[in-house]
Amino acid sequence: MAPQAERVRGAEAVAAHPKIRVSGLEARLGTRYTADTLRALKLRFPGGRFVWLMGADNLTQIPRWDRWTRIFAAMPVAVFDRGPYSYESLAGKAAQRFAQYRRPPRRAGLLADETAPAWVFLHQRRHPASATAIRNHRGSSPT
Repeated sequence: MAPQAERVRGAEAVAAHPKIRVSGLEARLGTRYTADTLRALKLRFPGGRFVWLMGADNLTQIPRWDRWTRIFAAMPVAVFDRGPYSYESLAGKAAQRFAQYRRPPRRAGLLADETAPAWVFLHQRRHPASATAIRNHRGSSPT
C-alpha cells in the first residue's frame, strides 16, 4: 500500500464533489485496520451519517481483510463498478454473504440514512484511463 500522504493526495485529486472531504484521519486516530477506523470514526462523530466507498475490486478481496464483516455491520457501503472485477465481485463471498442487504441503485442517495448492513452496487460510465496509468503519470510529473 502506498504511504498515507500519497493516498490522500490521490484521493484529493479525484474527489470533486463538494460533500466529499478527504482527510488523513487514520493517522490521527492511530488505526491500522478499516474495521478499527470505522469504529473510531463512529465514536468520534456520534450521530454522523457515513457511507463506506469502495471499488468492485475491493469487494472481491474484502473477505481477506481483518474483520471484514464488521465493515458491513458498521455502516452502509457503496461499491463502484470497476472494469473486469464487477462480475467476479458480485458473485464473490462478500456479495453473497450480504446479498439480502443489497439495495437497488436508485436508492443510493438514501444510503447514508440506511441502517447497516446495507449496500448498493453502482454502475457508472467508465473513465478510459487505468488507475495504474494515472499513478504512473502523477509519479512522473514534478511536485
